[in-house]
Amino acid sequence: MPKFVTIGYGDQEGYDRTPAIRSAAHAHDAKLRNNSVLMGIAGKPVQVRNPEATGIETTSGPFMKSPLPVAGFAIIEAADMAEAIALVSQMPCAVAHGVVEVWPLEQP
Repeated sequence: MPKFVTIGYGDQEGYDRTPAIRSAAHAHDAKLRNNSVLMGIAGKPVQVRNPEATGIETTSGPFMKSPLPVAGFAIIEAADMAEAIALVSQMPCAVAHGVVEVWPLEQP
């Protein structure tokens, strides 16, 4: 079954605006985790470079910029993009004024 990488973006302000629906969203996440979805909260990123394999360089912080902070990641399995979208549409970031990106994980 195809796999998808999801990235949730959201901030506390948006989250705080949705007390009634976020409980259902967290229950949805728990259901996904119980069905073997790998899900986690975003920690502090590190950029890694090794130009022409001459030496590893690291920089603290994200490379990608976003108007909302990265909240978390998941690896989901779905029959197709439409099913993946349906699965993430009930996640906390999607319902709490944030956004969830869905990236097909293409394997060679």
